[in-house]
Amino acid sequence: MGGPTVTATRILRGQTMGQTGEETVLEFEKFPNVGYSKTYSQDRQTTDSAATATALLCGEKTNYRLIGLNDQARDGQCASQHGNEITCAFEWFRADGRSLGLVTTARVTHATPAAAYAKSASRNWEVDGDMVGVTGGCKDIASQLIYNNSDIKVILGGGRQFFLGKDDYDPELNDGNSGKQRQDGVNLIQVWQKDKEMKNANARYAWNNEQFDAIDPATTDYILGLFEASHMQYDLDRNKGPKGEPSLAALTQKAIRVLQKNQDGFFLLVEGGRIDHAHHENNAKRALYDGLAFEDAVKIATNMTDENDTLIIVTADHAHVFNIAGYPTRGNNIFGIVDNDEDENGPHFTTLLYGNGPGYRAGAQTDVHATDTTDNDYLQSAAAPRFEDSHGGQDVGIYARGPMAHLIHGVHEQHYIAHVMSYAACVADNRNRCKGIVTTTPTTSGAGNNDVSKIYLFTATFVACYFLCY
Repeated sequence: MGGPTVTATRILRGQTMGQTGEETVLEFEKFPNVGYSKTYSQDRQTTDSAATATALLCGEKTNYRLIGLNDQARDGQCASQHGNEITCAFEWFRADGRSLGLVTTARVTHATPAAAYAKSASRNWEVDGDMVGVTGGCKDIASQLIYNNSDIKVILGGGRQFFLGKDDYDPELNDGNSGKQRQDGVNLIQVWQKDKEMKNANARYAWNNEQFDAIDPATTDYILGLFEASHMQYDLDRNKGPKGEPSLAALTQKAIRVLQKNQDGFFLLVEGGRIDHAHHENNAKRALYDGLAFEDAVKIATNMTDENDTLIIVTADHAHVFNIAGYPTRGNNIFGIVDNDEDENGPHFTTLLYGNGPGYRAGAQTDVHATDTTDNDYLQSAAAPRFEDSHGGQDVGIYARGPMAHLIHGVHEQHYIAHVMSYAACVADNRNRCKGIVTTTPTTSGAGNNDVSKIYLFTATFVACYFLCY
């Protein structure tokens, strides 16, 4: 979600409301504090979501493909993992009695959410079948989520196949083995359910809209929702019926309602993960409509929380090689062909373009005047061929509101964001910051002395935190 993605999403939002679009203001653009994040990793100018999420959630830059490990570890080398683990957001907030939640439209074991709770020398070790031949005692990410993080209150997203045993049938696919189900035969969903039964906790599992809508957050302690075998559907294609999937906004709303019951506060990670995936495909329309769904989720969070006690940070783990070009007339369809280009002899091209990816066109194919560029499946042109578009190395925006949001004020190293959250919440190395502070009587939303009682991190990806400092 780099600058061009934000700009194009802004224009699309306005155009869906019958306006020209350029004048629109997205919900997170209303936040009073704005900065930039430098997204390079320890070993790459342009990096991946594992290294960037580790920076965002653990406060330390690391190497490409590593999750929750410092830069002494090496990609795919299990032995290098041991002794190089670093503590991250969920561990910080868990130690202080805060509730934890994660919401994503990607697999819940994918790189960004995994960085909140897992330690892995490879982001690709999402399930045991991905670790054939790996020795040294490393565990797959799905196992770590269920066995090592049983206290997480809310887990919502995709990736159901990694939690089903190899002989289990997927309820949606009617498939006994997708090839990605657990080779150890363990049904981790059942493991999760049995753990909650032993705790006498009210826990609910859902895989579709009907089941999810039936969950009452007021009486539910834990929610596990796995709505697709792999990633959730793009919002443009989302099945909204009973057997379909909730929106990112609906997932966020229910997550907050469960988490806000803890008067000590909570930390919620919300990821609009499929913006990234559509960009990889050079499919700008699906990327931007997922951008709208992401903004809807941010709006839900701002409406449900109090700026006096809740820090909300909206940022991106990285950008893409995506751009807005030409000289189109104001109000020109954001997915359309540039309608007013000064180069009369040049080929027709779209306002939205990519630097590389599967949308590459050679020769006469570069002129798209006879193409319906607004079609859902249209791939914008790319300058260089690649199986998928690469990430972009440019800085990305940081938008913040709430206590300590003023610490977002300029150009920052990406791992700085984690330290802002830690400082605002008085957790981890900042745990003693709030000692001796006289707080006011908490409101029903948990406000006290301008210290954060809740934190949300939205990363295209967002984070929300709700904290009390007593």
